[in-house]
Amino acid sequence: MPENTKQKKKKVTKARLRFRRFCAVMILLLIVWWFNNYTLKTVKVTVTSDKVTSPVRIAVISDQHATHLGIGNGRIVRRIKKADPDIVFMLGDMYTSGSSESVMEIPVKLAGRLTDEGYPVYFVSGEHDTDSSYLEALSGAGAEVMNYRESSVMVNGNILQIIGIDDAFYPDGFDLEEHFRLNEECFSILMAHIPNYPEFSRFGADLTLCADTHGGMIQLPLGLGAAYDALTGEWFPEIGTKRLVFDKGLFKYKGGAMFITSGIGVYPAPVRFNNRPEIAVIDIEPEKKGG
Repeated sequence: MPENTKQKKKKVTKARLRFRRFCAVMILLLIVWWFNNYTLKTVKVTVTSDKVTSPVRIAVISDQHATHLGIGNGRIVRRIKKADPDIVFMLGDMYTSGSSESVMEIPVKLAGRLTDEGYPVYFVSGEHDTDSSYLEALSGAGAEVMNYRESSVMVNGNILQIIGIDDAFYPDGFDLEEHFRLNEECFSILMAHIPNYPEFSRFGADLTLCADTHGGMIQLPLGLGAAYDALTGEWFPEIGTKRLVFDKGLFKYKGGAMFITSGIGVYPAPVRFNNRPEIAVIDIEPEKKGG
């Protein structure tokens, strides 16, 4: 075989190898991207209180930002059925403002499927899902719309005080005590789409449930926190600092804690990393006596 023919074959073989490697890398990146944005996980948290005498399990879902693609209602319902909570809390932004009626129906159908399964559903709006006909449809599907409402419910022999607010912004002078009084005799749960740790810790519900942050979308590896803090506009806010960034997870305060779920959807873009869509399952258990 002539030498120049051998060289041509070597070049072709190397080019094919490079192309195959490129394709393998692109497929791997696609799998990683899909896994981070379109697979659903369950996050489990336990809190204890001397205000309950038997365990209560709640599920928290939020920020579905519904579309006809992505994580559908079926997967969400199956996850919740597997966890089998006593109550389901929906914390708003279940569709994106400007969505079509068919998209707005998706979270309504989700609420209906959950109530059909026998789960009480409590809902508060975010800044997106505020349409009055949508809220009426949610009520018609069996969900309790808790926008500036409170309710007492008996669960496993425990009385729970459930309070809901739908503020998209918190003005100066915002004061929950102007609207609600905590019943110190029972376990209190505050539902609020947008976190406001200073006010919520001052109010002091036993458990505050929040959403909105989408978990910062991108979480750095090695527990280095969110890549970006939307509240302050700061990049890599937890590197080299000890300040709290209210992006996701449990944040304690005197007498209780605030839990922030990173939600389900990928709004405004599917750029989640190390922060998969989630359903949160929180077990409220009796506080053990005497250590």
